[in-house]
Amino acid sequence: MKSIDSTAGSSLIESLRDYLSDEDKRKFKNRILSMSSSLVCLTAGLIYGWLFPEQDIVRAIIYLVGILIIGMPVLITAIQGLISKNMESAMEILVSIAIIISTLSGELILAIVIPVVLTFTHFLKEKSIMGGRDAIEGLKKMQSDTAIILKNGGEAEINAKELKCGDVIVVKPGMYLPVDGEVVFGVSNMDQRSLTGESIPKTVTTVDQVFAGTVSIDGIIQIKVVKEYSDTSFQKIVKLLEDAEHITIPETKTVNTFMLYYIPLTLITALLVWLFTQDIIRAIAILVAACPCGHLLISSAPMIASLITAAKKGILIKNSAFVEYLAETDYVVFDKTGTITHGILEASSFHLDQATDFDELLATAGNVAHGSLHPVSKSIMSLCAEKGKEIEKNFEIKEHIGKGLEGKKGKDVIYLGSYGWMRSLGYEVPEKYEDAGACSWVVKNGLILGCVVFKDTLREDAAQIIIQLKDTGITRTCLLTGDRFKTAEKIQAETGIDEMQYELLPEQKLDYVEKAMKDHVVTVIGDGINDALALSKAHVGIAMGAMGSDTAIQNADIALMSNNLSNIPYAVKLARKTKGIIYQNIVLAFFSSVIFIFLAGAGIIPPIASALFHNMGAFVILLNSGRIMTPISQ
Repeated sequence: MKSIDSTAGSSLIESLRDYLSDEDKRKFKNRILSMSSSLVCLTAGLIYGWLFPEQDIVRAIIYLVGILIIGMPVLITAIQGLISKNMESAMEILVSIAIIISTLSGELILAIVIPVVLTFTHFLKEKSIMGGRDAIEGLKKMQSDTAIILKNGGEAEINAKELKCGDVIVVKPGMYLPVDGEVVFGVSNMDQRSLTGESIPKTVTTVDQVFAGTVSIDGIIQIKVVKEYSDTSFQKIVKLLEDAEHITIPETKTVNTFMLYYIPLTLITALLVWLFTQDIIRAIAILVAACPCGHLLISSAPMIASLITAAKKGILIKNSAFVEYLAETDYVVFDKTGTITHGILEASSFHLDQATDFDELLATAGNVAHGSLHPVSKSIMSLCAEKGKEIEKNFEIKEHIGKGLEGKKGKDVIYLGSYGWMRSLGYEVPEKYEDAGACSWVVKNGLILGCVVFKDTLREDAAQIIIQLKDTGITRTCLLTGDRFKTAEKIQAETGIDEMQYELLPEQKLDYVEKAMKDHVVTVIGDGINDALALSKAHVGIAMGAMGSDTAIQNADIALMSNNLSNIPYAVKLARKTKGIIYQNIVLAFFSSVIFIFLAGAGIIPPIASALFHNMGAFVILLNSGRIMTPISQ
């Protein structure tokens, strides 16, 4: 027995060591041991009965030992399921009853074979889950656990988990990045497919951000660590994928509710067949045939298939909204900056008021812009770096979401923000420059210094994506923006979006979404910065370009790691395909149960055959769920 445990159990655990928790390993080990031991007892009983056919009592004792070994864990799980009303234990409940009846009626071989098949079914379910774990574990390996650190003028290899913010590491061609960082020296093409699904490498150089899990293709670069190993965007993504394995969707709740009636109905059916036919074997066969093996996979198998398929495209599914709402979405709301547009603002012009020159205007803006990740702030900081402007970083900075920045140092107060915000603060900023683009006004100590005018560019495929969304059945699209009317009107005309709302603050975007949700299933798409409130409130929130943005990843139901707009209609199609297959699985599972119960009750298939055949439903469901991984047209 010890030999069986050490060979079968240990080898399986060893092969799965990267995927299982200690608790999972213990369960697998116990299952292997109990199944192997009971099969040894079954074999020993059969051989003993062949050698000594007159020794019925000894043979029965051998079989009873096997029944206790394999049956007790099943019985304990069934009792726990009945007490907690956990219908995931429905199979154990029915099998426990079948074991007891088989034993009492003298069908001892049957009492061993039935729970052995049950154990195999559990392996089948776990194997389907292993597909998801395998994908996650494969992803984990893309974050290097070692790093080459620059120290004392030389290079040294260390454990990546020992890296601290501010350390500088060297990344050579072919190396995966262990942490998130900023390039301080060198140029390289980075393969980001593991995170974004994009096949085209991205060229990075000084000041560019790079992320753990990506690989340097052809250049040697030096990177300053900005996030430690455990705090990288990559680790947050892996955690989200692991959490997504345990998504519970409404269809699963429906199945659980049905099982509350299914078990009593099955018992009544078995009892009636026994009473009318006086054949206990048929009753046992019904209990075995009714075991809901396929029911365990109805939603888990399709969701894991979707999770893997989506992750390969750089789409992170975080919760059940993917199936529950995205599949039913009829109203899509877009934020503008960073979603419909590239979100890379370029200073196209400037206008001076009280500032003596552009250098003064730019330096003053930079004193507060360095404290924000908003596209306007990033653009200002790029200009400051380009022109070699030194900025003061000792201002106390407060960001007013959707409005602008406020900086204080002693008696100095600087405001950097939108036309509407400046007007609300009482400053008479002129409106005439707004037609040129998005303006950011600079005010210092009550004096209006001037404004910087920025231009953003529309994503090239934006109009085509709107058409594709409507082809999927989306009936209404809307653009929400904090920009002025003329900017919003131009975007609407160029994209074909049905309606637009302009000059909105974040809370006003939220109000609009809440009103739309009364009559529609609403999906909001944004970058997770100024639209965080709307993203979190909508039926489905989709964050664009979430790689490196913790806010976007946390606030959205679905995170798109790249800025590829085509992933939006793809996600809608995938959600609808997944929901359709879940409903198909429900029909397949219950239809197969009815067929096998009928065949068992009619005496066409005996209990052992029922134990083998009823697994066919699970295989069919797995095959049907696998269709999710076939290509979806875009």
